[in-house]
Amino acid sequence: MSSSQTASARPFTWSDLRPGRFMKRFMPRGLFGRSLIIIVAPMVLLQGVVSYVFFERDLDTATRRMASDVAADIALLIAQEDTFPSPMREKLRSVSARQLRYDIDLERGARLAPPVKERRSTIDRALDEVIAQQIGEQRHFTTASVAGKRRILISVDVHDGVLHVVVPRDRVTVSSPDIFIVWMVGSSLILLAVAILFLRNQVRPIERLARAAEAFGKGRAVPDFKPYGATEVRRAAQAFLTMRERIERHVQQRTEMLAGVSHDLKTPLTRIRLQLAMMREDAETGALRQDVAEMERMLDDYLAFARGEGGERSQLADLGHLVLDAAQAAGRARPGRLKVDTPQGVMLAVKANALRRCVTNLIDNALKHGSSAAVTIALEQRFAEIRVDDDGPGIAPEQRDDAFRPFHRLDEGRNLQAGGVGLGLTIARDIARAHGGDLLLSESPLGGLRATIRLPM
Repeated sequence: MSSSQTASARPFTWSDLRPGRFMKRFMPRGLFGRSLIIIVAPMVLLQGVVSYVFFERDLDTATRRMASDVAADIALLIAQEDTFPSPMREKLRSVSARQLRYDIDLERGARLAPPVKERRSTIDRALDEVIAQQIGEQRHFTTASVAGKRRILISVDVHDGVLHVVVPRDRVTVSSPDIFIVWMVGSSLILLAVAILFLRNQVRPIERLARAAEAFGKGRAVPDFKPYGATEVRRAAQAFLTMRERIERHVQQRTEMLAGVSHDLKTPLTRIRLQLAMMREDAETGALRQDVAEMERMLDDYLAFARGEGGERSQLADLGHLVLDAAQAAGRARPGRLKVDTPQGVMLAVKANALRRCVTNLIDNALKHGSSAAVTIALEQRFAEIRVDDDGPGIAPEQRDDAFRPFHRLDEGRNLQAGGVGLGLTIARDIARAHGGDLLLSESPLGGLRATIRLPM
């Protein structure tokens, strides 16, 4: 399970209520998401402040100024209704409707009920306040939107009824809010698209560097990787290339040194073997032959440890078929003692010869120290696991780390390094780690030791 999945699966605690940790819990994990938040968050905050200032201050001021003109017209119409006689009021009402472009109507004998306070928009509240200042708070009036909110109906108590005045809404409010919102949202979307494009181009070199480092960690060649992108990313990529060259040079020098030592030592060993072959067979010569054979095996182990199968290239292979071949080769001399369960079709890029040697070594150890062994392949979420179980004495948990130490041999009854120089498990773990995985030791369901080769998929 990855670290991000572990963090998301972690239960909520009271310490998560701290502001820093609470925000970190919901922050994006990737650089692209975090960089995008750095750009988007100030933009949204700025738009919120600008919108508040515009709608609550400038728009309110403009609305009050425009509403004062309409309120003055309403006050004039009220004065006409309350001052002049009925025949003249009708003529004045007709002239006012034509000149002011209002729809004016008188509902005789009607009276308005006291207005009920309710939550209304900023524009409606401003209009009510301005009209109340013009005509006085003692006179009842109401305002309401009509005709799809394109016009406003103003009803006012007059001398002999209720005066209804229909005013176009653009006479009361400015028409710029919609345009302002469109321009603000449109420009934000354009800036966001440009930011996403540029951020993606800046993050892509980092992602490519991460893939190259991961491939190198798995022992795969990355011949086409070249530094590009921002200066800092180029420096990091160049540092990675320098590190890779140093590691490869170090491995090559170690291999060449031990190969030379092995060659130089095998020459006198060959002469000793020839001399022993011409000598008479007795107990002493037999012991010397065993010593020479042990020395040659030690030299082979030294060379294998230094080489680490580093010269082999990774190729796509069927993991089940590869493990089955290794198991059949290792169990051929011990028929009936090995059980194999390897599904086919699990394709991985691996160093086939190195991995085959690793599996064969573990199976040989399992059969050497147990009466039976089992080899299985299990697929986890991001890993493929090759498990080798036996029913032998096993290794105590406190000694499992020591079993991987180079040239270290366990002194207990279960010794995976028996017959060698203490490099068997070390070489096997080096091969597993060269694939980007690891070799783990645990207790087997069979009662002995379980050796698990974990390979990333």
